[in-house]
Amino acid sequence: MTSTDWTISHFSQSNPIGEGQGSVPALLRRLADSIEELGDVDVQDITFASEVTDAEDDLTMTVYFHREPRRR
Repeated sequence: MTSTDWTISHFSQSNPIGEGQGSVPALLRRLADSIEELGDVDVQDITFASEVTDAEDDLTMTVYFHREPRRR
């Protein structure tokens, strides 16, 4: 059995605290803009988390990616 080591990059993003922080569509738009700014990367996974707060839910999405062109 052989083992291969590899590294993956990631970033997490949330909406600003306050009115609208629980907006899933707004977070998805922000996330899409951030991924586009990275250029041609190979996205491996995207996770979604929601934490209950006193006001709107605190949403977070994490993108895991390789800094190499995606497969076409």
